[in-house]
Amino acid sequence: MAFVFINVETGTELEVRDALLNIDGVKEVYVIYGVYDIVVKIEAEGIEELKNIISMKIRRTPNVKSTLTMIVLE
Repeated sequence: MAFVFINVETGTELEVRDALLNIDGVKEVYVIYGVYDIVVKIEAEGIEELKNIISMKIRRTPNVKSTLTMIVLE
């Protein structure tokens, strides 16, 4: 499991949220206020699957500017 904090283009938070909800492995998506715009909870079978979800899907979602990933150990 991992949590991904995301910065998006201003005004696109809801659009990005809706796109993220359609990605396999994404379990929860919240629009937040603060340094980041969105936080996403991801569940995957292993690190390679997590890497694929983050690198190939989340980071390539239109209007995503940057991400910060925190992988859960326990």
